[in-house]
Amino acid sequence: MSRPRLVALLLAFATLVVFLPAARFAFLNFDDNDYVTENAFVKNGLTGAGLQWAFTAFHAGNWHPLTWLTHMLDCELFQLNAGAHHFVNVLWHAANVALLFALLWRLTARLWPAALIAALFAWHPLHVESVAWLSERKDVLSTCFALLSLLAYAKYAEASKVQSPKSKVYFGLSLTAFALGLLAKPMLVTLPFVLLLLDYWPLQRGSPPTGRNWLRRAGEKWPFFLLTAGSCVVTFFAQRQGEAVVSLTKVSLVYRLENAPLAVVNYVLNLVWPTNLCALYPLPGKISASSVVAAVVVLALTSIVVWRQRRPRPYLVVGWLWFLGTLVPVIGLVQVGGQAMADRYTYLPSIGFFLALVLLAADFAARIRLPKPLAAGIAALILAGCVLATERQLPYWRDSETLFRRALAVTQNNDIALVNLGAALDEQNRPAEALAAYRQALSIEPGRYQLHSNLGRILSQQGHHLDALAEYRAAVRLRPGNAVIHNAVGSELAALGRFSEALAAFAEAERLDPNYPWPHVETAKAYLQQGRDADAVAELRAAFRLAPENFQILAYAARVLAANENAAARDGQQALALAVKANVLTGGSQPFVFDALGMAFAETGDFTNAQTCAQNALDLATAARMKALEPLQKRLELYKNRQPWRESFRATNAPAAQ
Repeated sequence: MSRPRLVALLLAFATLVVFLPAARFAFLNFDDNDYVTENAFVKNGLTGAGLQWAFTAFHAGNWHPLTWLTHMLDCELFQLNAGAHHFVNVLWHAANVALLFALLWRLTARLWPAALIAALFAWHPLHVESVAWLSERKDVLSTCFALLSLLAYAKYAEASKVQSPKSKVYFGLSLTAFALGLLAKPMLVTLPFVLLLLDYWPLQRGSPPTGRNWLRRAGEKWPFFLLTAGSCVVTFFAQRQGEAVVSLTKVSLVYRLENAPLAVVNYVLNLVWPTNLCALYPLPGKISASSVVAAVVVLALTSIVVWRQRRPRPYLVVGWLWFLGTLVPVIGLVQVGGQAMADRYTYLPSIGFFLALVLLAADFAARIRLPKPLAAGIAALILAGCVLATERQLPYWRDSETLFRRALAVTQNNDIALVNLGAALDEQNRPAEALAAYRQALSIEPGRYQLHSNLGRILSQQGHHLDALAEYRAAVRLRPGNAVIHNAVGSELAALGRFSEALAAFAEAERLDPNYPWPHVETAKAYLQQGRDADAVAELRAAFRLAPENFQILAYAARVLAANENAAARDGQQALALAVKANVLTGGSQPFVFDALGMAFAETGDFTNAQTCAQNALDLATAARMKALEPLQKRLELYKNRQPWRESFRATNAPAAQ
C-alpha cells in the first residue's frame, strides 16, 4: 500500500475512534424531532410516498431531499436506534477526512502538510456539532459531495492541460457531485468560487492573471453558477414557507450587518483557541459600535496582508477567501434562527483557514530550518490538544438536558436554550423544573408564542385550566393563524365546561387548517360530554379520514365506538377494524391500543381475544410502570365473565344537548 493511502486510512480510522462516543448518544429535542423522531415520512423508511415528499416538501424551512433520503435509509436499517443514526454521521465525517487528505495531496503534493490539515479538520472541537448532532447530517453529507466535486475538478484541470478526452467526463462528475451536494445542503452555493480560487492556486489555470483569462475561467463554470442560482431560488421559497427565518422587523438589516463581522472574528478565535463552545449563541441585545469597528479593522487588515502576499504565498489568499466565501451563506445577512453564530457553520469554511495556516507554518519552519522532529512534535501537541478538547466537548451532546445546561452555563440571556431545556425536563416528567425554565425564558423574550403554548400545556396537565387558558390565549395573540393553539384554547374551555366557546375555538382551528385532524377529535369529545353522541361519532370519522395512519385517533375512536353506553353510537365492527389498524401501526407496543382492541373484541362477542388483549395491555402497562392499573384489571375480569365494557363519556353536570 502506498504511503498516501495508508495516511488516509489512518486518518479516517483515528477519526472513528475519536468520535466513537457519539454512537451512544440519544436523539435531541432540537430539530431531531422534525428530522427523524416525529417525522412520519422519515420514520417509515424508504417508501414511494417518502421519496415524493423528500423532493417536493419544504419541511422545517428547508429543501434538502438527499439529506431526507439518508435519514430514511437509516430508519429503514436501524428504525429509531439513536446510536446507529449517530454512528452513520461519524462514518460520513471519517470519509470526509480521507477525501480532504486525498484532495490536498493531489493539489499540493505535500504529504505531511496535507495530513496535518486533514487531521485539524477531523479532530477540531468546533466540528463536534456537525458530527454529534444528528440533524446536521446535511453538513457532513454536503461536504462529502463538495470534496468529491473538488477532486473531480482537479482531475479535470489536469486532463484539460493535455487535452485529454477524459476532461469532459471529469467536468461532468464534478458538476454532478456539486448538484448532489446542493441537494444535501444549499450552503454549497459558493463552491463555484472555490473552483476559481483553485484555478489561481495551485492549479494555476489563470496564468497569466489577466481579466480576460479570469473571465474565461468564470464562463467555463456557467453550469455551476446556474445550479447555484437555482438552489438560491428554491431555498428562498423553502425558508419563506417555514418558520426558520427570523422576521426582518425583529432583526434589522443594520443589526445583521453589525453582527456579521463580529461573527467572522469569533469564528477565527474559536478556530485558533476553542473555548466555551455550545449549541446556541444568542443574539446580543445590543452591539457596541466600537466592537463592530474593531472587527471590521481586524478583518480588513488581515485581508490586506493576505492580498499583499498573493505572489510569494498564494495559498494565503486562497485559504482566506475560501474561509470567507463559504461563510457568506450563513453569516446572518439573511437571518435564519435566533443565533448570533453557530459552530456547525465552520465545517466547510475551516478547510480554507487550516490550509492557509498550515502551509504558512510549514514555510516558516523551512525558512528558519526548524528540525523536522521538533516540527513534528509541535504538530503532534496541537493535534493532541484538539483531540482532548473534542473529547471534552463531545459529552455535552449526549442528551438534550446536558446540551442546554451547557449552553446556559457559557452564555447569557439564552432564551432558546431555556425553552429547549424546559422541553427536555417536561419530557422527563419534571413539570416544576420545566415551568421554571419556561418562565425564565419568558422573562427574557416575552414575544415567543411557543413559550406560552408550552406553559399552557403543563398547566393543563396539572389541572390549572384557567391559567392554561390564559397562556394559550397569549399564544394566540402572538400567532393568531396557528390552528394548533386555537385547538388548545378550545380544549381548555371544554375542560372548564364552556362548551359553546370551545366549539367556536375548534371551528376556528378547522378553518385555519382543514387538514388538521385534532379539532375534529376535540369537538367529538365536547359533543360526547354534552350527550351529543351521534354528532361526536361523525366528528371522529372525519378525524380518522384526515389522519388514517394516526394510531392515537384510531384507538380513541375505536374505544368510543366499542364502549359507549349509548347503544345507538356503538359500531363494534368498525371499532375492531380501527383498533386492529392502530395495533399494527404501533407494532403491538402500546397498552392503550391493546385496551381499545380488547373493548372492540368484547363488543363483537369475541371474549377470548378480548381477554388476550386486556392481558397484553396490563403487561405492557406494568412493564412501563404506569399507575392506575385497576381499570385494566376490572376489564379483564369482565371479559372472563363474557361481559363487554361500557362507559359514559358525558361530563358530570354537562348541559343537555340542544
